[in-house]
Amino acid sequence: MPHWIDACATDEIDQEDVIRFDHGKQTFAIYHAPEGDFYATAGTCTHEDVHLCDGLVMGHLIECPKHNGQFDYRTGEAMRAPVCINLRSYPVRVEAGRVFIDIG
Repeated sequence: MPHWIDACATDEIDQEDVIRFDHGKQTFAIYHAPEGDFYATAGTCTHEDVHLCDGLVMGHLIECPKHNGQFDYRTGEAMRAPVCINLRSYPVRVEAGRVFIDIG
């Protein structure tokens, strides 16, 4: 069952950037893609539990700040070692200048 959470305003994230969003005990990473779309994934790397918000966004990739593993943030797919486990990704919708994540 969907459970939409208001995460942030669209203008809080520059294009080709990422921010951290915490809800309860969960941490998320919210991305603003070059073409203007928004995406959300789990907020920590699957390799060593480092916060991805401190990583580098390049196009549709997020690079972990610790060991430089990369994920495609649109799908969560692990793209470069040492990461080999995909990130969980979450549905996103934008309404009235706000970004909502379905954490259900």
